[in-house]
Amino acid sequence: MLRIISKRKAIKPTRLRVSSNLSQELGFDTVDVVDIILEIERNFHITIPDEVPLSTVGDFVTYVATHTPSHDWAA
Repeated sequence: MLRIISKRKAIKPTRLRVSSNLSQELGFDTVDVVDIILEIERNFHITIPDEVPLSTVGDFVTYVATHTPSHDWAA
């Protein structure tokens, strides 16, 4: 998960915190966030509805953790 997010802007994964806001703190725009969502959907075989509020790293982690079988996290 952190690899997917950090790769989009060439940010070191160690710089990401659960509370990091993608747009305000890390400079991600809407296109960046959509690309992250698409890659997460492909990697974890889930669909993230448009209405799900995803603004922090923690939002992504929580959503994926609650919508995937535990064995998918090893990927």
